[in-house]
Amino acid sequence: MDNYDVIIIGGGLAGLTCAVHLANAGYNVLLLERNTYPHHKVCGEYVSNEILPYLEQLKLSLPDTVSIDTLQLSTRNGELLQTKLPLGGFGISRFAFDHTLYQKAIAVGAIVHFETVNNIVFLEDRFVVRTEKEKEYSAKIVIGAYGKRSGLDKQLNRGFISKPSPWLGVKAHYLMPDFPDNLVALHNFEGGYGGLSKTESGAVNFCYLASYKSFRTQKNIEKFNSNVVSGNKHLNYFLKNARPLFDEPISIAQVSFGQKDIVEDHILMCGDTAGLIHPLCGNGMAMAIHSAKIASERVDTYFKNKDYGRMEMEKDYTKAWKQAFKRRMQTGRILQYILLQPATSNFLMQTVSKSPGLIRSLIKRTHGKPISI
Repeated sequence: MDNYDVIIIGGGLAGLTCAVHLANAGYNVLLLERNTYPHHKVCGEYVSNEILPYLEQLKLSLPDTVSIDTLQLSTRNGELLQTKLPLGGFGISRFAFDHTLYQKAIAVGAIVHFETVNNIVFLEDRFVVRTEKEKEYSAKIVIGAYGKRSGLDKQLNRGFISKPSPWLGVKAHYLMPDFPDNLVALHNFEGGYGGLSKTESGAVNFCYLASYKSFRTQKNIEKFNSNVVSGNKHLNYFLKNARPLFDEPISIAQVSFGQKDIVEDHILMCGDTAGLIHPLCGNGMAMAIHSAKIASERVDTYFKNKDYGRMEMEKDYTKAWKQAFKRRMQTGRILQYILLQPATSNFLMQTVSKSPGLIRSLIKRTHGKPISI
C-alpha cells in the first residue's frame, strides 16, 4: 500500500488548488481524479478577481484571460438591468483553468493518478482509500473535492444524496464575435436561468440551470432551448445568432443545493463537495479556490503543530468555511427564489433599477473581498 501525507479525491478547481498549495509546502500529496486533462465541465466560466492575490501566492501563471467588469441581468420577460461589478473578474474555460492547475500541481511535486475512488475507510487515525482499479492508498489526511455529487456521498451516508434534486445543468461554447468581452450576463427563463461570458479562446460559454419540471415539457435540449430558453428575448437573440462549437451540449443531472456537512467522517470537504452556491451568483469557481486555501492552511498547521489535533483542525476548518461562505450561500438561495418567481422578479428589478446602491450591495453579498495573504 502506498502511503501519503494527504490524499485529495477529485481534480477540479478545489482539489487541484489543494494539491498545488500542499505540494508546494513540501507534503507528499496524491490526487485521484477520474478523467484525464484537459476536459470540459458543466460550469459558468466567470471568476471573481477576489482570488487573484492567492493565485499570485501560488505562483500560478494563467493563460490570457478575458477581463470582465460589467454585469447584465434580465427577468423572464426580458426586462434588463446593467451595472458595473465592484471588484470585477475574468473569463476562462474550465478546459484551460483545470489543465493549467494540473500542470502546476505536477510541476511542484504532486502525484496524480486517474482513478475512480469507490471506498474510504478511517481507522486508527489514518485513511485507507480504495479505487476501482483495486488499488489501496493510505494517508493521514483526506480532502474531498469530487464535485456536486458522487457515489462516495452514498458510501458516506451524506444526508442530501438521498433527497431528489429538481435541477439539471447544461453547458456549451458558442462563437459570437459581437458578444462584449467585458460582460457577464445572467438571463432568466421559465424554470431556470443561464449565464453568458467569454472565455480565453474567444468562445462564449453558455451555461444554464433548469428545473426538471420545466425541462420535462420538451423532449431534448435542442427543443428546450428553442421553446423555453428562447422565451427570454436576450437568450433568443443569442441562440439564433451564435454558432455552436460543441457537437452536443454537455449536461449534469441531479444538481443539489441541499445543505452539506463541511467535514464528513473526518474528510475535509472542499468546493462543490462542501456546498454549492447558486450559479446566478456567478462565483462558484472563486469559492472553490478559496475553500482550498482554507483547507490547505489548516492541514499545514495540523502537520506542523503537535498541539493542533485532528478535532481542532476539523472545527477550525468548519468555522472558517462558514465565515467565508455561509452568508453568500444564503443570499444565493434567496435570490434564486426571488428571480424564479415572475412577480417578485419584476418587483426586484424595478426596485434595484432605481437604487444602484442596492444592486452593488447584492453583488457584494455574493462575492468576497480580495483574499488576504
